[in-house]
Amino acid sequence: MFAENCASHRSGLLPVLQHIQREYRHIPAEAMQEVADAFNIHPAEVYGVVSFYSFLSTKRKGKFIVRLCKTISCDLAGKNGIATQLENDLGVKFGQTTPDGKFTLEYTHCLGMCDQGPAMLVNDEVYSKVTLESVTDIIESYIRKSGAHVTQGGAE
Repeated sequence: MFAENCASHRSGLLPVLQHIQREYRHIPAEAMQEVADAFNIHPAEVYGVVSFYSFLSTKRKGKFIVRLCKTISCDLAGKNGIATQLENDLGVKFGQTTPDGKFTLEYTHCLGMCDQGPAMLVNDEVYSKVTLESVTDIIESYIRKSGAHVTQGGAE
């Protein structure tokens, strides 16, 4: 297991959890137990790390996680319109995953792009100065990548 290779140093805990998140799109309870065993720590410590970081989750996420910045600067730059457009394009609300498991919509804290808002991430790809038109184009490009079909009001 990946954890066994990193377990010699406690600093390896976060990279192991990130690897599991990428692999399974969440961190299952069984994986937390295995990581705790590999690092010789209590499972509650592992859960503490998982629950602290917003990019780690015990709940399964979509293949593409769309994170929209919710800071005041992005808010002033038009975040609410982008949020509505994302919900319309994908047919789900923030905090939800599309029924096909392809997309999860989430708000996130500052992306460090305050002068280029509204900003969003799709997985690790950063998008700045997002507009109503560009957000639809961005989502459609990921829909094409995923092989999902575009319908009125969401991906399927």
